[in-house]
Amino acid sequence: MIDVLRNKEVLITGATGFIGVNLVKMCLDKGAKVHIFSRKSSNRWRIKDVLKSVNEYYVDLLDYRRLKSVISRIKPEIILHTAVYGGYSFQRDENKIIKTNIIGTMNLVNVCSIVGFKLFVNTGSSSEYGLKNKPMKETDLLEPNNIYGVTKAAATLFCQERSKSLGLPIVTLRFFSPYGYYEDSRRLVSSLIISGLMKKKLKLLSPNSVRDFIFIEDVMSAYMNAIEKPNINGEIFNIGSGKQYTVKEVANKIMNLTDSDSKYEYNNTSTRLNEPKLWVADISKANKILNWRPHWNIDEGLRKTIEWFKKNISLYKSFF
Repeated sequence: MIDVLRNKEVLITGATGFIGVNLVKMCLDKGAKVHIFSRKSSNRWRIKDVLKSVNEYYVDLLDYRRLKSVISRIKPEIILHTAVYGGYSFQRDENKIIKTNIIGTMNLVNVCSIVGFKLFVNTGSSSEYGLKNKPMKETDLLEPNNIYGVTKAAATLFCQERSKSLGLPIVTLRFFSPYGYYEDSRRLVSSLIISGLMKKKLKLLSPNSVRDFIFIEDVMSAYMNAIEKPNINGEIFNIGSGKQYTVKEVANKIMNLTDSDSKYEYNNTSTRLNEPKLWVADISKANKILNWRPHWNIDEGLRKTIEWFKKNISLYKSFF
């Protein structure tokens, strides 16, 4: 199969983040001409080794004039939009969450629609669903229970409306809980791995909290399948493993795989408000339309992630 990204002009927002950096490296490997948006204050530790291979622009998605000027100049054929704020518990500025996730996405879509493009992939979140009592489907009523979920739902619905009303090639990939290479040290899987490798004690919330964890390589394959698939304008796809695991189950797996005697302490009294008993994706639509399914089970994904962290632990020592 001819590589669909070779020599394509690809714009990646949020390129200094976890998903963004993996997209940058994948696109470079596939021969794309990669453009990234960042801020002068962005921490570039994830992408410092590839900065010479990309075209970097200091752009704030809220600065419409600057955004239009840069996009009009580079004319990206494919836009992979991962820029986000509020996905971490310590990102609490509600005004910034609203502006970044809603206004920033609106500005980007509107400017790109003026310039023209072949595909815009919006990055959604399972937080858009809120609490459900069965595996989450794309047709479910969106009932987010936090401001982050509200803004991500609004961005997804805006993208879908623009796609349908203007005939724009926009698709949303709604991710559950990605983990893997370059994940932030404060996320569950990465903090457990670092704790295991560095023999440090770690305090966790309720051992019974559940999530649907999806390995970063499966996330990348979802993007590729979306890029390769024609006629999916306005569609939304769940991207998860289709299985859920508790915090305790994941912690035990990582402890065994790192051969660690580190101890994890659970603070059952600080369980998050509205913590669900079920949080899992129905991935049948992605399977049927995108011909996508996860290739890596959690044990294989964790094993590959741990091997990567062993080789790159020096990147994290300043954070831990």
